[in-house]
Amino acid sequence: MIEEEEYNDLDDEPEPSGELTLQALAMPKDTNPNGDIFGGWLMSQMDLAGSVRASAIARGRVTTVAVGSMAFLRPVPVGATISCYADVLSIGRSSIRILVDVWQYQPETNERYKVTEGTFVYVAIDDNGRTRSISS
Repeated sequence: MIEEEEYNDLDDEPEPSGELTLQALAMPKDTNPNGDIFGGWLMSQMDLAGSVRASAIARGRVTTVAVGSMAFLRPVPVGATISCYADVLSIGRSSIRILVDVWQYQPETNERYKVTEGTFVYVAIDDNGRTRSISS
């Protein structure tokens, strides 16, 4: 038998995971010929969000070294606000793995949708671009 608390969880709408790290407004200059926002623009926003979190953790400069697979769940229209949430998955000696979850808010309908997610890996680097240990 399902307890009342468990039953209520079944009705919960999905929520973003991680910490809100970046918000951006989808502008006309960022569209493809069909009028939807370029996937590359969205990916760059995700990379920015992940690097903000990674830089704070590393207490300094980081560089992106890998991006996991991404699946775009729905197109992002012009005028939508996208919100990037960064969730730290793991911290190594010099690397940080972050899941970036992207949601869009459509002001006309007051609705929020998940757009995509991806795993980004960053490495802490020094002023000469060489890998360095993450300070604890």
